Amino acid sequence: MAVPLQQCTKQEQRSVVRFLFSEGVKPIEIHRRMRIQYGDRCMSHTQVYEWTEKFKNDVTSMEYSPCPGAAFTAVTEDNISAVENVIGENRRVTVKEVASLLDISVGSAHHVIHEELKFRKVCARWVPKRLTPEMKERHVNACQELLRQYEADGEAFLQCIVTGDETWVHFYEPERKRQSMEWRQTSSPKPKKVRVQRSAGKVMLTFFWDYNGPILEDYMPRGSTVTSPTYSNLLRENLKPAIRQKWRGLLTTGVCLLHDNVRPHTATATVLTIEELRFECIAHPPYSPDLAPSDFHVFGPLKDALSRTQFRDDDEVRSAVHEWLRTRPKEFFSRGIYALVKRWLKCIELEGDYVEQ
Repeated sequence: MAVPLQQCTKQEQRSVVRFLFSEGVKPIEIHRRMRIQYGDRCMSHTQVYEWTEKFKNDVTSMEYSPCPGAAFTAVTEDNISAVENVIGENRRVTVKEVASLLDISVGSAHHVIHEELKFRKVCARWVPKRLTPEMKERHVNACQELLRQYEADGEAFLQCIVTGDETWVHFYEPERKRQSMEWRQTSSPKPKKVRVQRSAGKVMLTFFWDYNGPILEDYMPRGSTVTSPTYSNLLRENLKPAIRQKWRGLLTTGVCLLHDNVRPHTATATVLTIEELRFECIAHPPYSPDLAPSDFHVFGPLKDALSRTQFRDDDEVRSAVHEWLRTRPKEFFSRGIYALVKRWLKCIELEGDYVEQ
């Protein structure tokens, strides 16, 4: 009978990863087998993937090698005092801005802020729903299935993903909570913020995109709502022609549609339309905006960019949204799609709980 390994080193586990990887075992299976033996001492999914990538690139050492470069030579008493003064004047300043203002590296600025001054940015975590154990299990199962597809097809799987979602864009969007984050020490008083309501005027945006960039930008007529018939018609009459026009060959290769589980997306009529269009619908567990690229990568930055801007009518909103989407570089959208892999891994590591933004 196999006996779990109670004592182990990181180097030992990396050797096991290298051995199994050389036999062609997939990273997700490597972690499953190691978890049985090493239990809570087992390295995470993410670490297994990172080391298999290193071994794939002919790395043979089992030792962790930090990025080359000089030590934190900029960590001096004068710079520590200067960083504290900069944060004291503007508690929303970013690490990159601190580095730029003081002409030091980002790594040194990060070290001073977090290790020397013990600052951290404070913001409450928002979640859409308290997940039950059953919901968390569904999250894990969905992410494991998606990782298996990724391991089988590689980047080709990510590049066939077309993702979309709906969101309200208001005529006036107040400053978001994330924008009001401030540097605080553990002994600092908690910041307060007066609640400001969004404007009543708003436009419903439906946006589809892939790793290459925007595919379809659509706005619901005022007074109408998203239903199964309207969404099915959008897929058939707008999305498919847009894909054919913008990315030739994708319809032939196969479209993997990633959208959430709201009723108009999962109704029988919608499912039949998706089958008719020969799209493959990617597994997406309920209550998981942290696994939807539009939610975690596009809509937040979009609303940050439009916040505190007063629009007079629907046309001004549409124009501003279109201009922001149009000016995003291709790399912005590819990062959002490729970020899915890390989020799937993190969701599994967290046993189905929400992935931090």
